[in-house]
Amino acid sequence: MSAKAVKLADVAKAAGVSQGTASNVFSRPELVRAEVRARVEETARQLGYRGPDPRGRLLRAGKVNAIGVVVSDDLTYFFNDPFNREFMIGLASACDERGAGVSLISAANRATAAWSVETALVDGFIVQCMEDGDRLVELARKRGLPFVACDIDPGGEASSIRIDDRGGARMAAEHLLALGHRRFAILSLELRNDGRVGLVDRARRVSAEYAGTRDRLLGYGDAFAKAGIDIDTVAIVEAFNDPAGAAEGAAALLDAARDATAVLAMSDVAAIALLAEAKRRGIAVPQQLSVIGFDDVPEAAASSPRLTTIRQPIREKGRRAGALILAGGETRHELLPVQLIVRGTTAAPFAA
Repeated sequence: MSAKAVKLADVAKAAGVSQGTASNVFSRPELVRAEVRARVEETARQLGYRGPDPRGRLLRAGKVNAIGVVVSDDLTYFFNDPFNREFMIGLASACDERGAGVSLISAANRATAAWSVETALVDGFIVQCMEDGDRLVELARKRGLPFVACDIDPGGEASSIRIDDRGGARMAAEHLLALGHRRFAILSLELRNDGRVGLVDRARRVSAEYAGTRDRLLGYGDAFAKAGIDIDTVAIVEAFNDPAGAAEGAAALLDAARDATAVLAMSDVAAIALLAEAKRRGIAVPQQLSVIGFDDVPEAAASSPRLTTIRQPIREKGRRAGALILAGGETRHELLPVQLIVRGTTAAPFAA
């Protein structure tokens, strides 16, 4: 009999005991006489039985004391991304307070995503994603466990933790406008799940599927409109939010917007890539080009020059999401504040 096929009932039959006695050997050994326990354990070794599946015991208890974090990215990207690292530090602090664990579930592979969520041994889920969030929310909803959506409105009876993306983006643009800038470019996150990157036309901008990207574009547009600037005259390039993708997007943007005096980047990863590309081209920041990011990951304060950005409370977002799942209770919707952090990459535009 293969180890894979061996069940507790097989062990009990071979050892000449009831299935209840065999179960006690593995779950409550103090209830079984030593000689019987030894016989059952030896039989299990001979048959290759490795013990009962812990999922059954934990699920019968109704609580596994673990949170599942559902993300749309592959795990290599997730652990390399500075935003995600900060978020997980915040979540870990909430879990440490309760002695809970974390299970990270990648839904990058659409063929296996539903199975991964359905079989996860957790008490609830955090859906952590600006992009493709609707799909992940639906996967979590089908499981029937409590979940908290981060950076997306889940609708229905589910909690959420978000920031004011539109207000934060408006704040970034207003900062540059107050410095006197009037010629802008935008290095955008992805607008939809079709793998397309590069220059964004009006049709693609107004049909953006990803809520975070759409709201940040709207925020920039709010500030531009108030200053009499049509966002359709602003060069926008969307890029993948990883170092390679951001570097490619930065190069494309500087090629497309040679007269821009300021760039609004939708993430610090993108902004830092833009700083590197500007340096490579001999463009001085902020003397010739101002750059502002979004997030305030630790790398923003360590860049050269140090990055002006919009700070969102990333760790606090993770901590609160974890606390909501572990505490249970009524549905809650929290909107966390953002803050302008002025450092060394923004200044008044250079003289023409």
